[in-house]
Amino acid sequence: MRDDHFNRSGEWAGSPRSFLIERHTADAMSAAHWHDHVEINLLLDGAMTYLFNGRQERVEAGRLVLFWAAIPHQTILVTPEAPLICVYLPLVDFLALSIDKKARQAIMQGAFVVEPRRRETTSLTVSAWAEEWGRGDPIRRQLIADEAKLRVRRLILDHADDRGSSIAAAATPVSPAIRHSEVLTDLINRHFSESLSLVELGRRANVHPTTANRAFRDVLGISVMEYLTRYRLARAMQRLAETEDSILEIALDCGFGSSSRFYDVFKQRTGKTPRQFRLSLDKP
Repeated sequence: MRDDHFNRSGEWAGSPRSFLIERHTADAMSAAHWHDHVEINLLLDGAMTYLFNGRQERVEAGRLVLFWAAIPHQTILVTPEAPLICVYLPLVDFLALSIDKKARQAIMQGAFVVEPRRRETTSLTVSAWAEEWGRGDPIRRQLIADEAKLRVRRLILDHADDRGSSIAAAATPVSPAIRHSEVLTDLINRHFSESLSLVELGRRANVHPTTANRAFRDVLGISVMEYLTRYRLARAMQRLAETEDSILEIALDCGFGSSSRFYDVFKQRTGKTPRQFRLSLDKP
């Protein structure tokens, strides 16, 4: 799979706030990668196998696949010359969708959602998105993003109807690690702007910090504090892109504590300062 958007450590090198669609030829990945999006993939021909959350998931052409990409994932088997369309939905946009809470939690916990049956309209619609996206028209791109969000909602409903239950029933059985991760994720999503440490998060989640970190790594593949940093960056990039708020205000509102700390983390993760990132958005 092409990895233009990932650095050598397997991390997303672009903006966590960016909605993106790309079409390319799929191939086996040399290593797993991860990023702060909910990823929707559609293989147009052939078949491929993902290594995701410690499981192998085989997917045939013509069926949408959805998963939270912060969990390290890798394609390990792909039929030759397989055309693939990837849709990257920012985490903050996914969290804002009007979907069943249990389904959202299951996806955040590692559910791998596959469209129950092939629909001719799926390939036609997603292919049209990819073609129109490539033209660069901002109005059409926004329309495609809106349509993709609606398609995600339909996919989750179709999956639940096919299983006769919510997605949560198809996910990994609930374990203490999953329960801890669910509580910690919710705490971070609601309180990311506050001064948080692993000890403080553990206290609020009523779990020992070491146990909290181990659980988070087991379920999500990253540490608690790494998720917190990624989430803060995602929200900061959203503010940089969509508002004229000062960098200091954004830094404080997103939990970085100071503009200097914000600059250091932002530059380390993106290769740009917050100001450079904001200015780059104005370029055609």
